[in-house]
Amino acid sequence: MTRQPNGAQPIDEELRIEVIDRPEDIEAGFDCAANAFGRQTCDAIWMAMNPEWDKTGPEGRPRAVARMVEQWRSISHDSDGNANTIFLKATLPSQGGRVVVGMAIWTQLSMVEGLGNRPSDDLRSTLDLERLYPNNEAEQRYLCQVYHSLVKRRIEVVREKETSQQPSLLHLELCAVDPAYQRKGIASRLVQWGLDEAERRGGLEATTEASSMGRHVYRRLGFHDEGSDIEYDVDSEFIPRERPSNVFMRTGTSQ
Repeated sequence: MTRQPNGAQPIDEELRIEVIDRPEDIEAGFDCAANAFGRQTCDAIWMAMNPEWDKTGPEGRPRAVARMVEQWRSISHDSDGNANTIFLKATLPSQGGRVVVGMAIWTQLSMVEGLGNRPSDDLRSTLDLERLYPNNEAEQRYLCQVYHSLVKRRIEVVREKETSQQPSLLHLELCAVDPAYQRKGIASRLVQWGLDEAERRGGLEATTEASSMGRHVYRRLGFHDEGSDIEYDVDSEFIPRERPSNVFMRTGTSQ
């Protein structure tokens, strides 16, 4: 981890949280996620969703990056013109420029047309699983089952809000800080940006599925656990596999 030179500004003054507006920053953000979820915590779900993350050649990391860039390029907007998905970058000064040290993805969700992306637990509708796992039905099936379990409560909450006064919410899909820059308040700033945006959009509730490492940040910023850790409903052949501890969290601002 780099040390702050004597006389340097506090990191809070040097840190910038901005909406990503170029594909190069998506690539840098992917590398932050790979370092945090792939190399540091070995998050089995993230790695299963990105099996090429540490592989070389055109079918390796470049393909995983291209998939995220395509997601960024395909952002839709709600009836008020707000982006339904927001890719954020956290940057710090480095060698006369700025380096991406963290990334967050926030998504506005709703079952009501024009008020956000409609969530789905059908991974086959959003990912080319055959390309991800060619001729490997077992891995494709496992990933679908894990994803279905992970997003189950998220989708239930969006459905519960469908007929409410505020039928949308802002969901934190991903928050990753490169391990070399952790414990400097960067994750808190990425999360707070989203909470401020949720307020700007009419006081939307914020939700996320939180890992054991990130929960203390979310709790400090107003999220609370809803229930116990997520239980993964998978076929018996997959039960011995390790899966990360996640819990559904929400701010409850518009319950």
